[in-house]
Amino acid sequence: MARIKTSKELRALRKKIQADRPEDRLAIAVCAGTGCKAFGSFELLHAFEKALAKHKLSKKCELRATGCHGFCERGPLVLLFPSGMLYQRVQLADVEEIVEETLKHDRIVDRLLYTDPQTGDAYVKEDDIPFYKHQNRLVLKQNGQIDPTSIEDYLNLGGYEGLDRALHLGPDKALDEVLKAELRGRGGAGFPAGRKWSICKAAEADQRYVVCNADEGDPGAFMDRSILEGNPHAVIEGMLIGAYVIGASEGYIYARQEYPLAIERLSLALEQARERGLLGKNILGSGFDFDIHINRGGGAFVCGEESALIASLEGRRGVPRRRPPYPAVEGLWGKPTNINNVETWANVPLILSRGAKWFRSIGTEGSKGTKIFSLVGKAHNTGLVEVPMGMSLKEI
Repeated sequence: MARIKTSKELRALRKKIQADRPEDRLAIAVCAGTGCKAFGSFELLHAFEKALAKHKLSKKCELRATGCHGFCERGPLVLLFPSGMLYQRVQLADVEEIVEETLKHDRIVDRLLYTDPQTGDAYVKEDDIPFYKHQNRLVLKQNGQIDPTSIEDYLNLGGYEGLDRALHLGPDKALDEVLKAELRGRGGAGFPAGRKWSICKAAEADQRYVVCNADEGDPGAFMDRSILEGNPHAVIEGMLIGAYVIGASEGYIYARQEYPLAIERLSLALEQARERGLLGKNILGSGFDFDIHINRGGGAFVCGEESALIASLEGRRGVPRRRPPYPAVEGLWGKPTNINNVETWANVPLILSRGAKWFRSIGTEGSKGTKIFSLVGKAHNTGLVEVPMGMSLKEI
């Protein structure tokens, strides 16, 4: 991969990728998140590859292994572009029929459509299915669209545009954008992210750190895992912006050892970002230096608490400590440390690229934006949903 040396080169590359990948191109997106993987989606990918070759469609139709589409109880899921048609509970025996009927002859395989168990209505397009229709997928939208192992796919949909704008604005104005957006931490406490960044930025120190808390220990929770599996570059870009704002040159992602697929895709994304010059020295010619390391947690639930997480990062027992001082003032190795969770970091590029005013238009007066939830247990339509703050999950 050629190294991107300036913001101008980044924009030129993005335009070239977008020109080479028109929106109306034919593509098959097979969910390859952990849930659908357990249902055999990787075998489906191989079957589609063979079927496309057999019907001489390999050059006409792109095949993508994507992250979690959210509708987990209906996996494996297969989404067709540009039509937006969704087939659910797809089996190996269905692959040949999908290629023959839908791709070659533009006919719908009715039995693979989602049918509402209460109304009996069948839905052709993903966006029309009630499960998706009531959501506002900002962070999760790209999960069903991009190959998480391809930085080009991320760039094609505007990736690293938020970083580009942050570098153009400068640290203070970029921080002001996050403050105006009123983004609250998505880890549970809801502390304003911009305020935390301000405290860390103002602390006197010769070194600062940013940390991504990916130690998702709550039973049944898989929001952070699905973001890391499906769109790791969004988290990397968010951390880059945060590090630039507070003046950090080093970052850590503390991920659960039980998330092997997320760690695999995240590791690859970090390598790609380094090769492209989006991590390392003098990023985009700005003089900003920053890199990210992955730390694998041993699965201790308590390490989801930020001071215990810091202790574990330092190689000590993951035990919470009394606060103050808070990590933003005295954190990793005694230095100011900004910690946000996966979902929080993934929102940051959207705020910088689309603006604080846009973000504030979603949600409630006191809580802006969207929130991702894992729907498990005794619930209809179990899976992963993203809804505006203030919306009742009963509508899903």
